[in-house]
Amino acid sequence: MRVLNVLLNIIWLVLAGIPMALGYVLAGIICCILVVTIPWGVASFRIANYVFWPFGRTVVQKPSAGAASAIGNVIWILVAGIWLAIAHLVSAIALFVTIIGIPLAIAELKIIPVTLTPLGREIVSSDRTFARYGNVTQV
Repeated sequence: MRVLNVLLNIIWLVLAGIPMALGYVLAGIICCILVVTIPWGVASFRIANYVFWPFGRTVVQKPSAGAASAIGNVIWILVAGIWLAIAHLVSAIALFVTIIGIPLAIAELKIIPVTLTPLGREIVSSDRTFARYGNVTQV
């Protein structure tokens, strides 16, 4: 399974990973320049890392996330989340056109919920996920 994850990650990196990760890095830099939005910048950098190399890892809800994360996610959606989600959607459509890109396009669509609500989530290895969190969706 690890060999397949590495192979998918390399194909992902070439076709979608680098441009999408750069989008998150840009959003993170802008959020960190505007000092008040540093928590969103940190979340954006965390998701950039995940989007750069997603296969073999998954995103789960943090048990300690509360109302502050929900409010922060609403602000994130309005400021940057919607634009990054649209970028994922456009990239998924482009990947669906190719046969080799169909599994990658499905992965792009699975990343959209994380893009819209990054606060209160944690990136974990897929190996440990089921023992720790039960049934979750993995990319």
